[in-house]
Amino acid sequence: MTTKPQTADGSYDVIIAGGGPAGLASALSFAAEGWSVCVVERAPERVLADPSFDGREIALTHHTVQWLKDYGAWEFIDSHAVSPLETARIESGTDNGPPLLFQPPEEAQEAGEALGYLVANHLIRRALYQAVAQTVGITLCCDHSVTSYRATRRDVTVRLEDGKALTGRLLVGADGRFSRVRDMAGIGAIVHDFGRDILVCRMRHLPSHEQTALQWFDENQTIALLPVAPDGGIGDVSSLVLTLPPDDIARLRAAPDDVFNTEITERTRERLGMLRIVSERITYPLKAVYAHRFQAQRLALIGDAAVGMHPITAHGFNLGLKGQETLVREIQAGTGDPGDSRALFRFEQRHRRDTFPLFAATNAIAVAYTRDEKPFLMARRAGLALAERLTPFKKAVTRMLMDPTR
Repeated sequence: MTTKPQTADGSYDVIIAGGGPAGLASALSFAAEGWSVCVVERAPERVLADPSFDGREIALTHHTVQWLKDYGAWEFIDSHAVSPLETARIESGTDNGPPLLFQPPEEAQEAGEALGYLVANHLIRRALYQAVAQTVGITLCCDHSVTSYRATRRDVTVRLEDGKALTGRLLVGADGRFSRVRDMAGIGAIVHDFGRDILVCRMRHLPSHEQTALQWFDENQTIALLPVAPDGGIGDVSSLVLTLPPDDIARLRAAPDDVFNTEITERTRERLGMLRIVSERITYPLKAVYAHRFQAQRLALIGDAAVGMHPITAHGFNLGLKGQETLVREIQAGTGDPGDSRALFRFEQRHRRDTFPLFAATNAIAVAYTRDEKPFLMARRAGLALAERLTPFKKAVTRMLMDPTR
């Protein structure tokens, strides 16, 4: 795989700023349709080839798994690293009231289908890189970043930090929720700062996690415990996602292992017994982002540059993947010009319909479930109990979580 433009004049059909999961996925989609693609990524290629553990576990839908298979990435994910998700369990408060449970429909369970599949984010990134590395038509331009761009009616010129210029017919911004490309385009964004930080790590425990993902809106904290595939050690491993004020997260990140283990065991009320940390601790600020627009002249935004979801559902990657699918599909249905303004407009309209209701609902739920005043506690417990009895609601949410291919 070369890290330099393969064309003599540095011209491509599509230039993608950002070599994260959304950027690499879109490169595969564009290349499959015959477009020449250049991915500009500021990290060295060795980082893309072997990304480090970042603590994040991604809940892959059936649709996403099928896409990864179709585009040659799934074969690079070890089957032993995939954890089937059988049940999603949502709880609120400390009174052990009835949880809200989501499981695959009976016919899906009989066919051996899971609700979804949990895979570590760094493994997905590595698999996408390996698929890109063997795909004709994709050039990686690593150790570079986009510093400016200029769009005209006919093309777009992208300037790199070393002064070199690339020319394309479409620029795709896939450079994260704090996207520089989005800023360069003058596109604003809704930024919802929840005033909390997230700590993620892996914890070992003796009781089985039973392939169940727990989302627990407890008083003064939010905890997720996600089932991780077996690693050969004694007991099971779960991914802890803990949301607290920044000062508490900083204290826990710096705490000695034994102190950390004791506090997390207490915070989870020993529901999985004694917890023992088996990975590094990684923290993130909790901010959600929604761009005011997803497109401009010869520009499209995908992934977190367009929609950076609250991690409550662990489904941000699935939405990002669908966004780039929508972009490529609309362009293919257009005039043959990847920067066709009408195709980009259709992409924006469709992706907005697909994402805004979930973005708004997720943020509203996240805010409501982090308020600990008594009326909020009572309302959300009553809401969970009611939702558990609403079969049509549960079926709709289950279908969204699974996103089946049939």
